[in-house]
Amino acid sequence: MTARELQTIARRHGTPVVVIDHEVIRRNYARFRKHLPKVQAYYAVKANPAPEIIRTLFRAGASFDVASLPEFMLVYDNIRNLPPREQQDFIWDKIVYANPIKPRETLEALDRYKPLVTYDNLAELRKIQKYAPRAGLALRLRVPNTGSMVELSSKFGCAPGEAVDLIEAAARAGLVVECLSFHVGSQCTNFENFVQALNIAAAVMREAASRGHAVKILDIGGGFPAPYDRHVRPFSELARKINAEIARLFPPELEILAEPGRFLVATAATAVARVIGKAVRDAKPCYYIDDSVYHTFSGIIFDHCPYHLKAFKRGKPEICAVFGQTCDGLDTISQSEELPEMEIDDLVYADNIGAYSSASSTCFNGFPPAKLVHVNE
Repeated sequence: MTARELQTIARRHGTPVVVIDHEVIRRNYARFRKHLPKVQAYYAVKANPAPEIIRTLFRAGASFDVASLPEFMLVYDNIRNLPPREQQDFIWDKIVYANPIKPRETLEALDRYKPLVTYDNLAELRKIQKYAPRAGLALRLRVPNTGSMVELSSKFGCAPGEAVDLIEAAARAGLVVECLSFHVGSQCTNFENFVQALNIAAAVMREAASRGHAVKILDIGGGFPAPYDRHVRPFSELARKINAEIARLFPPELEILAEPGRFLVATAATAVARVIGKAVRDAKPCYYIDDSVYHTFSGIIFDHCPYHLKAFKRGKPEICAVFGQTCDGLDTISQSEELPEMEIDDLVYADNIGAYSSASSTCFNGFPPAKLVHVNE
């Protein structure tokens, strides 16, 4: 969006405000499908659970990856409320419940939908057998996460050497492992993670088939990097590597899906905030804005992702600190931002803030989250 459009929205709705452009979401989805044509995209709802985004991606052809019962119901309720002609192609037993660890209450509630659910250990398998016996299973592998912004392999995934034993254990329990899955870590800029993971998955599938357990679906997870800066290599380069390995390692009839989240929504949102205070501390200009790391900028804490603020006004840039509006010293947005001299009530903005930002907003200190404004729906 243009600077003028952002300022107009900020004046109309007040600040803080996050503007989500659905045309960008549609472009990102189309780009994903163009470069990975054999891969069905299951949007990772946790990246940004706005119902408007779910509806836009459903209309574009996406399926959904959920990680909690509320996320599942959020998707279900929004798709169910669409006109019947828009629901007809949606296959509920293909939804991925990708959180490997689930409370029994969640499994009991999901069982009626016959979902595809993930597991990575025997205890979880026994829970699924008892509380969701109609579920299909996806076995999650532990794969390299080297260089990813958010590492996941220490928390989830079975060792490749255990995988086929876990598949056989599922068969003995009367369950079917339909899918093998992995995740290379969020915002993965080390493309070799995908290459190694695909080779590990192929080896597990071959061993499983040799023991009489054919797996018909491969879930290559998320981690597709958003272009936050010029250091992120092009998605087309990653897609070429993935496509080449898929063609080399797997039969053409294998169904392949992925769980893009950040890639689809990060670049679709811009946050606009207002300067509410200024000071000079240790000879450095300090500005305070009416947003915080407990709100839209939560990704700084939870997602290890810096967001750079920009000014609408012109002027000579100077190194400054920017703080959020709460009373907590942790609420530091940047200690080394470059902004022109700002005045009270000036506006600043941060782009590429559509993933893992407003999704983690709280009401800490009594401050409500930023307003969400959707454009081009």
